[in-house]
Amino acid sequence: MQRKLDLRTGRPVWSAYRAPGVPTTSLRQDIKTDVLVVGMGISGAMIAEALTANGHDVVCIDRRGPLAGSTAATTALVQYEIDQPLSLLAGKIGRDKAEAAWRRSRLAVANLQARIEELQIDCLMEPRQSLFLDGNVLSPTQLREEGEARRQVGLRADYLKPLELAERFGIKGRSALLSYGNLALDPRKLTAGLLKKVLDRKGRLYAPVEATTIAGTSDEVTVATKDGPVISARSVVLATGYELMDAVPATKHQIISTFAIATRPQKGNVWPGAAFIWEASDPYLYMRSTHDGRIICGGEDEEFSDETLRDSMIEEKTAIISQKLRRMFPGIDTSPEFAWAGAFGTTTTGLPMIGTIPRKPDLFAVMGYGGNGITYSQIASELIATALDGGEDTDAALFAFPR
Repeated sequence: MQRKLDLRTGRPVWSAYRAPGVPTTSLRQDIKTDVLVVGMGISGAMIAEALTANGHDVVCIDRRGPLAGSTAATTALVQYEIDQPLSLLAGKIGRDKAEAAWRRSRLAVANLQARIEELQIDCLMEPRQSLFLDGNVLSPTQLREEGEARRQVGLRADYLKPLELAERFGIKGRSALLSYGNLALDPRKLTAGLLKKVLDRKGRLYAPVEATTIAGTSDEVTVATKDGPVISARSVVLATGYELMDAVPATKHQIISTFAIATRPQKGNVWPGAAFIWEASDPYLYMRSTHDGRIICGGEDEEFSDETLRDSMIEEKTAIISQKLRRMFPGIDTSPEFAWAGAFGTTTTGLPMIGTIPRKPDLFAVMGYGGNGITYSQIASELIATALDGGEDTDAALFAFPR
């Protein structure tokens, strides 16, 4: 491993809700498989489920175990709206590519909802609207222009003037874009449900198993593990999140620190429609509610990954986030029942990097960084499943690693 991180500290809100157990096996001897997936968080689970659904023999390993990394720390706002507004992303990568990325993100959320319903996974999934508030990144005028840019590519977004926003959602002194078709869910329940489907299809889950070195020949990839056994596979997928292995390019991304809180259940205080709320601001604030009325609120990112320094700031950041939430919604009890911090990855464009590693055609990596991690994991499962079935996804180049 190039980087090992203390991925999270504190008590994430999802510990309040029980997730199904996922049985794993000890790896005691060398094994062979069609595809090895390294990582059993949300990304690895989505990819393994998609591959086993297509008939691949899949092995998953994780040095901690299922659901034990960053998955438990996500706030799970499953949105198609990318961190980089469409109007700004177009200036970075070109209009055609930016529009394609936003469309694919919207399709991924719809596909994920359909997949969860088809597999009948109980992860407390609920459709949600989303409010994108003006801020120091996009002024009210620029926000209106952002809405028009989205509508031109078929993505509905209604501009709400301050009076309408205050009347409908109780947020005063701001304007917003109201969008539709996002999802709230429990990420641990979803990950566990997907991994259990993998097991049902004879997939194999081994943990704790730490991959140490990767070597390739013309017809297979071999992965050595810390305790000795070697895994041979035709293809390997690295879904290790913010902990990169040596083979993955370490450019065009950054690991930062992020913070979040969750309140007690208070359904009567949740704003109408329980819409996701986030800001076009830096630093930004975002919030959502759970199925039982807890308010999750986060932000206040810091551009460093030092775990000791990050953890020392939890108390201060918790107070700041609580105060910001109280200013926006004075009627909410903002006292944190849960508070946590974690490692969080960003890229220069806000888009993920997904695909084969340069000069390593049988080694895939998934860097689904940014605030759309679960959405990007769905895209990764689609791109990689298509590639391993011998096809070519028309959006593959959009998310590929630099060559």
